[in-house]
Amino acid sequence: MDTNGSECITIIAKEFTPAAMEYHRQRMAEKGFTIDTPIVKHLFFETDGLGKPKALFEGEVRYSATFVKNKVK
Repeated sequence: MDTNGSECITIIAKEFTPAAMEYHRQRMAEKGFTIDTPIVKHLFFETDGLGKPKALFEGEVRYSATFVKNKVK
């Protein structure tokens, strides 16, 4: 997975464990990322700002794990 130039990456999965394991599989710590928030269930929607938001994943709940790039001081 290419993380170049990204300050924030979100992994979305049907189950908790695959979302959590991506941190290790993708070697996110070596790339300077840490987990931002707890991995919890989400409903995802997309909008163009004009109409009603459209449910993603057919309205099914997914787990998301968001990783942020550490800021170098």
